[in-house]
Amino acid sequence: MDIDYPPLSPLQTGLRCRCPRCGQGRMFDGFLTLRKRCEACGLDYSFADPADGPAFFVICFACIPSVLLGVWLEVAFSAPVWVQFLLTGPFMLATCIPPLRPLKGWLVASQYFYKAEEGKLVRLPATETPHSAS
Repeated sequence: MDIDYPPLSPLQTGLRCRCPRCGQGRMFDGFLTLRKRCEACGLDYSFADPADGPAFFVICFACIPSVLLGVWLEVAFSAPVWVQFLLTGPFMLATCIPPLRPLKGWLVASQYFYKAEEGKLVRLPATETPHSAS
């Protein structure tokens, strides 16, 4: 049974953690563990390799407010260490953990949508060189 699926936005399917092909099946088994395949359309998720992408984006964008909060507490109030742990710790967890799953879903959906795959070396025939002029 070969079904043509309309192209779905990687942003919509990824952030909702749904299958990038059908938009129905769930993408994850646990919090960040990808399923082997879509429960609705059977898409094999073996193509997906987001690697450290979600963590990179979280570190770049979500950790900055946490550091700024800690610095502001120190400069403005000379806050003791226990106050820093009490305020910046939960703030850091709240800004760093929740975005990981939707970011990973978006990266997997983008890999599917743009047909991303591992790069391959291409050998030129012996008569051609990369810099030869016509």
